[in-house]
Amino acid sequence: MAANSKRTTIYLDPDLHRALRLKAVTISRSVSEIIADAVKEMLSEDAEDISAFERRVKEPLVSYDEMVKRLKRDGRI
Repeated sequence: MAANSKRTTIYLDPDLHRALRLKAVTISRSVSEIIADAVKEMLSEDAEDISAFERRVKEPLVSYDEMVKRLKRDGRI
């Protein structure tokens, strides 16, 4: 763990905690490392989503009603 890491407390369901500990032993990593990696992955996915939204910001908006009409017209519903 990095020297400048922050400590935090999380509360897990006992069975989830047990499974996480077993996973940690199985892959020779600490519970903290597994959780930190999971959080990084989640934030990375959020960053990708934000980038996708930014790339599409100039696309015209389509209302729900229009989308349903278009799907019906195209025989998809």
